[in-house]
Amino acid sequence: LILPVEGTPKGTSCDSVKLAIETGYRHFDGALVYFNEHEVGQAIREKIADGTVKREDIFYCGKLWNTFHPPDLVRPALERTLKTLQLDYVDLYIVEMPTAFKPGDTFFPKDENGKHIYHETDLRATWEALEACKDAGLVKSLGVSNFNKRQLELILNKPGLKHKPVSNQVECHPYFTQPKLMEYCKQHDIVIVGYSPLGTSRDASWVNLKCPPLLEDELLVSVGKKYNKTTAQVALRFNLQRGVVVIPKSFSPARIKENFQIFDFSLSEAEMKAIEGLNKNIRFVELLMWSDHPEYPFHDDY
Repeated sequence: LILPVEGTPKGTSCDSVKLAIETGYRHFDGALVYFNEHEVGQAIREKIADGTVKREDIFYCGKLWNTFHPPDLVRPALERTLKTLQLDYVDLYIVEMPTAFKPGDTFFPKDENGKHIYHETDLRATWEALEACKDAGLVKSLGVSNFNKRQLELILNKPGLKHKPVSNQVECHPYFTQPKLMEYCKQHDIVIVGYSPLGTSRDASWVNLKCPPLLEDELLVSVGKKYNKTTAQVALRFNLQRGVVVIPKSFSPARIKENFQIFDFSLSEAEMKAIEGLNKNIRFVELLMWSDHPEYPFHDDY
């Protein structure tokens, strides 16, 4: 279950996480910049306290934001997340974007003309600081997000690499199936975690609306009818069968439960092929506002 950005009413995140844990979810995808880690931590702690789960049953992923890439800022950023969650460790900590921003008190630093202020990126140095966090026991595993093949290779070929990235969190759904990146990651034992597995909101301020709404796709609708499932359940099942970890975002109690009900049916090989054929190679999440960053990941083919 992925927990989205700020803007949700107070208490919603906490209630949603508690319901999700009761429903059977164990993987929670969070981040400092979602501004709700205090609620997520509270929900996890309450469900541990009432005996529903143990800490080791929960898999929490936190993220290193763009303003914390300099090596000396990496551990303090992780410690800030741990303090907010009130947990001793996170299970996975990932570099949220390969694009560094100017360090400081603001997450989205801009100059007087409203232009984002970037910072020189040294992904290898950032990675070494993360390795030290793992060695210190603050995190069990390390990963990345929105990295292309070249950026993954920078880490994998780093002299003296101690801990390789276990995962790469990227956009992945039937309209954007990531075949080349998936193949590359498979060769290197890197798990793909698919964000926006159901497409995204239709918010023109950050979503590419050239791509039609995924959940209205005729093929997904017809496959759903066959199994008495929703298009969302079909889209999630599709990724699951390809070995992609899915993190659907929801605050609706009914949908939180519905998104979990994908283990009682499976898609045939022909259906998998047909859904793969929906790939348009178009991203919903292009992040074009940062496309002039030297490490913007999406100029490359994959």
